[in-house]
Amino acid sequence: MSEGADRLAEVSRRIAEAAQAANRNPADVTLVAVSKTHGADRVRELLDVGHRIFGENRVQEAQGKFPELKAAWPDLELHLIGPLQTNKARDAVALFDVIQSVDREKLAVALAKEMERLGRQPACYIQVNTGEEPQKAGILPKDLDAFVAACRDQHQLPVVGLMCIPPVDEEPALHFALLAKMAARNGLAKLSMGMSSDYETAVRLGATHVRVGSALFGARPPLPVHA
Repeated sequence: MSEGADRLAEVSRRIAEAAQAANRNPADVTLVAVSKTHGADRVRELLDVGHRIFGENRVQEAQGKFPELKAAWPDLELHLIGPLQTNKARDAVALFDVIQSVDREKLAVALAKEMERLGRQPACYIQVNTGEEPQKAGILPKDLDAFVAACRDQHQLPVVGLMCIPPVDEEPALHFALLAKMAARNGLAKLSMGMSSDYETAVRLGATHVRVGSALFGARPPLPVHA
């Protein structure tokens, strides 16, 4: 097996053990393999051993990598997990199957318009800024309930769950528990939470989707330096 396949097996084993420890069915946890900055060859390593669900942070990078892969593997499911600019809404709706970073009214309007125009309805998660960090994307917890209602009722977006990225210097379990509580209050079944450093904690606290990059692909390649 390839190194990628070995890493996939290890992460999958850890997810299963965390789920079983919480009396959950491991099949209820979806692993989103985050391939940002890694090439299509690394994605193919996981596709070749049966993995089909991937995440990318940037629309432009995904456009250069995934159309050919999706043509070769029609059951590949692609998630956008990074911040989305409104001027990229059309491209995102055209390429991604799931958009996890809906976080403001202007973006909800743009996505609704493009979904109607293109006849595609990627599932949507609302990103919550659980740590209320000024530099981070996401709707504030106090504004969430009203925003969920607007996305569903006014904009007719297919909202299925919530997503969060806890502050790096705080206990992630507190943020995962908060997200689960907010999702339950709004009748949302899916929780995207947990990354390479804390996905097992997220699984124990109810994550339905974990977004794992470096534990699967290794360290990100350095960005090219331009002279």
